[in-house]
Amino acid sequence: MAIKTYILEGLSCPGCAAKIERGVGAITGVSSAAVDFASQRLTVEIGRGDKIDSIITEAGAVVKSAGPSITMSEIAPEGLGTRCLWLYGLDCADCAAKIERRVAELEGVEAVSVDIMAQKLTITASDAARLPPLLRQAARIASESEDGIDVSFTARPPAAGTRQEKTHWFARTRIALGVALFAAGVIFDFEPRAELAVFLASYLLVGGEVISSALKNVSRGQVLDENFLMSIATVGAFAIGEYPEGVAVMLFYQVGEAFQRYAVGRSRKSITALMDIRPDSANLKTDDGIIKVSPEEVGIGEVIIVKPGEKIPLDGVVLEGRSALDTSALTGESLPRDVEPGCDVLSGSINKSGLLSVRVTKAFGESTVSRILDLVQSASAAKAPVENFITKFARYYTPAVVAAAAALALIPPMILPGAAFSDWLARALVFLVVSCPCALVISIPLSFFGGIGGASRKGILVKGSNFLDALNSVDTVVFDKTGTLTKGIFAVSDTVPTDGFSRGDLMSFAAHAEAGSNHPIAASILKAWGKPIPGESVSDYEEIAGHGVRVSVGGREVIAGNAKMLDAYGIAHDLPDVTGTVVYVAVGGTYAGYVVISDEIKPDSASAIKRIKATGVKKTVMLTGDSGATGNKIGSELGIDSIYSELLPHQKVEKLEELERAKSGRGSIAFVGDGINDAPVLARADVGIAMGGVGSDAAIEAADVVLMTDEPSKIADAILIAKKTRRIVWQNIAFALSVKAVVLALGAMGMATMWEAVFGDVGVAVIAVLNAMRAMKP
Repeated sequence: MAIKTYILEGLSCPGCAAKIERGVGAITGVSSAAVDFASQRLTVEIGRGDKIDSIITEAGAVVKSAGPSITMSEIAPEGLGTRCLWLYGLDCADCAAKIERRVAELEGVEAVSVDIMAQKLTITASDAARLPPLLRQAARIASESEDGIDVSFTARPPAAGTRQEKTHWFARTRIALGVALFAAGVIFDFEPRAELAVFLASYLLVGGEVISSALKNVSRGQVLDENFLMSIATVGAFAIGEYPEGVAVMLFYQVGEAFQRYAVGRSRKSITALMDIRPDSANLKTDDGIIKVSPEEVGIGEVIIVKPGEKIPLDGVVLEGRSALDTSALTGESLPRDVEPGCDVLSGSINKSGLLSVRVTKAFGESTVSRILDLVQSASAAKAPVENFITKFARYYTPAVVAAAAALALIPPMILPGAAFSDWLARALVFLVVSCPCALVISIPLSFFGGIGGASRKGILVKGSNFLDALNSVDTVVFDKTGTLTKGIFAVSDTVPTDGFSRGDLMSFAAHAEAGSNHPIAASILKAWGKPIPGESVSDYEEIAGHGVRVSVGGREVIAGNAKMLDAYGIAHDLPDVTGTVVYVAVGGTYAGYVVISDEIKPDSASAIKRIKATGVKKTVMLTGDSGATGNKIGSELGIDSIYSELLPHQKVEKLEELERAKSGRGSIAFVGDGINDAPVLARADVGIAMGGVGSDAAIEAADVVLMTDEPSKIADAILIAKKTRRIVWQNIAFALSVKAVVLALGAMGMATMWEAVFGDVGVAVIAVLNAMRAMKP
């Protein structure tokens, strides 16, 4: 199974996006294909690895068939040891071969290939750690091989002044001449033949591109597209002698399309700007001084210098310097974070004050900023149900309206006495103009894309439009206690020994027993003990998950764990009514006392529960492995509806399934955990939400929604963003369908002209796109 992702540069037609998705999805060997119009991405899942090249070639043909001006560029896989360089300006085959030979001779290069058509160099290193310096050398070789080569580590759209830019200039000039002729035809009184010639010349200048596209698409078997329908409608206007109307409809269609492209482009840029946390360069410290390089060229263990005002390009550890970091692009929080030598720093943060020397701990492809960008930019490939519905609706809407137009033009003149064919043809032309559902096909993906982008600005990463939409139906939120509602920072608050043991004895046995555990509770006991534990003093270590540990300390059996642990060994003990986690200790089969470990409730947990309920969530639940006394006390303080205590990890999954069976209606369940120990429950929930995702690979991998901070209140923000996005989606659906329905009804009655029809098509699309842009403002 292979997954390939491509940028479809020049994709501006939602109908083309749907054709590409259907066409690529139908290729033998393709498991699934998804085109996200908003981000111009094609994601292809290929099930037959032996035919990948032929499948991609066929997919390229489908793309070209749908839109000859669309270019398909693969997004380089972030696999360890393999990277791509784009060599813009490379047009010499001999130079390409020379670059490939010289790079292949570099020590550590396992494979290299230069694709002159795609202007791309792909290099694979024998050792992933050696890739960054190899990239630097390959970039230098390419730059020296031919004048004018611009080496880039990312695919990018054509620069200004290219053929595409010249094409746009020519199109604007042509339309301007057409407008001038149209104005002359309207203002001056020409004799009939001259009038036809003026308006026909104006029509061909304004609409020649549309007619040409329609004829090409018909030759490919694509009849019911917007170009063909607009051509038929305007040619029909000429046929019944309405020359000015024919030209005007084509002119306003072109103007509307231009506004539509502009609005879509602006919304794409605005949403992309929300996620503009990608650093452009890194200051690499070398033996020859500091050099500016791309972040991809920096390897693990190398040292970079971050100046005040610069973005931190890669994850690392501060070696020298002190500063305050602005992490708002990652977390949505404006409060600066102070760092000093020894502190971890994350890529995407902005250095506010001091000069920092940072040792890199992750390659760029694995760094926080890269993972966040990849997650957000690929999120809209997972489509919401309403997006899939609109895609299917569009396939049937246009043929249905065209059939109705044909019936309207042909049937009434045959059955109604005195009915003029030209009159009913004019009414049918109105139907043709409003038969394209562009307003819906464009604006709905943009709404979800904007909602995901706006959420990311608040420090909320949503892995797909489907998960953003699913947040609307959440009526039960289930919380794990530790690290979610509480800080997860444990401290010993009390030690209560029994007769025959002192507090020191109790803590000593507890610390020795927990010395081999990496559990946070064990760490708190060892921290409170504060003395080193000799390795030879502890033997026969055995950890029982969810219960505790059993060890031999100086030849004496020591058991430390919860009440179930002692019950399993038949050791009598008391059941103290205290707040916190109780660790019972038994020595040589005798109960020695207990240690109380307390956790602290997060400052915004109580307000978060209130805000979550205010969004419409009906029920809140807390699951914890702590005692009933501790769970009930924390739950009642926070106002949680149901509390389930003393649960083992597998019992949390069982409890979630029990809640799933008990739910009524269409409501869904969201589970909120720290993303580290809760992977099974996160996966089982309708919507899994992981908290504290900054720097946590486990959190980013485990959940459907990742909160980049440790604030439970972000859950309410995520639900509110989801609700706003859905409102905008349904506003656009209602607005577009109602306007089109009104225009169709008025057109059938002869009360709407083609002018109103143009508004019902491109005018509605522009308004819907502008409305969709509101989704990115949380």
